[in-house]
Amino acid sequence: MPDILPADQIYWQKVGEVIKNLTRAYGFERIDTPVLEEVDLFIKGSGSDTDIIEKEMYNLRTKGGDRLTLRPEFTPAIIRAYLENGLASLPHPVKLYSLGPIFRYERPQKGRYRQSYQANFEIIGEKEPVLDAQLIQLFFSISRELSLRNLTVQINSIGCPSCRPAYRKKLINFYKSRKDQLCLNCQRRLKQNPLRLLDCKENQCRQIAQEAPQLIDQLCDDCHNHFKSVLEFLDEVNIPYILNPYLVRGLDYYTKTVFEIWPEGKEGRQISLAGGGRYDGLIKLLGGRDTPAVGFAIGLDRLVGLIKERGIKFNQRRRPLVFLVQLGDLAKKRSLKLFEELRQSGLEVASSFSRDTMKVQLGTADKLGARLTLILGQKEALDETIIIKDMNSGIQETVPLIKIVKEVKKKIRNS
Repeated sequence: MPDILPADQIYWQKVGEVIKNLTRAYGFERIDTPVLEEVDLFIKGSGSDTDIIEKEMYNLRTKGGDRLTLRPEFTPAIIRAYLENGLASLPHPVKLYSLGPIFRYERPQKGRYRQSYQANFEIIGEKEPVLDAQLIQLFFSISRELSLRNLTVQINSIGCPSCRPAYRKKLINFYKSRKDQLCLNCQRRLKQNPLRLLDCKENQCRQIAQEAPQLIDQLCDDCHNHFKSVLEFLDEVNIPYILNPYLVRGLDYYTKTVFEIWPEGKEGRQISLAGGGRYDGLIKLLGGRDTPAVGFAIGLDRLVGLIKERGIKFNQRRRPLVFLVQLGDLAKKRSLKLFEELRQSGLEVASSFSRDTMKVQLGTADKLGARLTLILGQKEALDETIIIKDMNSGIQETVPLIKIVKEVKKKIRNS
């Protein structure tokens, strides 16, 4: 569980700003759910045989006997909130997004922690394939704003309850004769969740999967047409994608489209920046009406990690146009009020109230790139005046304290 140190905050703030601006443009509204939920919500929603449920949840029991868990993902929690708070009565589609931590115990992969952060997006109430493509487009809009290039969508269709059972049976028959060659995890998955056999990362299992029947060849007409349309929409907006028949995602609720977004090049190995898909049956499973939905999540830790790895720089902070220097107790008292007046007037202002010497304070102003320095000493405090110093030219002038905001804005405007 990492600390996010001051030096890294600029990256997290920039990512948050970009997401906030683009979600507004794409019509999403923010929803925040508790980090603690009932265990059964995820057992029922994510699937009892998934890795999340079996290995990755932080579970606890309260003094009252309730079984709770730190949320391992957002989607079931958001659907619970959607059902419990009457959002199902709103005009659809309902577009919701969340930002916050998730918690998973199992051995973290590269760029992932036991407490990690996600941005999560859901579109509830429409089955049209254009929405699957729009979510992918949203991620690429976010990545462009962050100067991230060379990203590719890995995409597949895993069918629906109509066509998947026949494929599941065919897959089990294929693997039965190869069971002894599988890793221990996959031997267990063969009984519980055979689709996960396709995305195992062990070398021997990957080689076997290359020969396995592909689900995309078994899709019903509805799933086939839906997937074809998604790809056509991606072609229309020039989003690069690779058909990956081994991509199944690790959650039981997915239907039809599933996708992940990866960086190109060697740094992209084993690093999915985002992933999601359609989950048309989850809302009914959790007690609502039969309602289609699609969503995805961005791993913010990995996104920030890639930004830093590629050497992308953001402005560390806005330059303080004005630095307030104070000398002496009376000037320091007056400066507290003056600092707030300058800030409330819309000026970018900085100060160093704990420093007493002129030299140290002017040095700080210079390091921060201040355009003007305001100097308030004991004499100025008594005379109700203040000195304005131009940090580029070194020119100083004394003005009445009551006119300081007007004079500062005039000098900034003229410069």
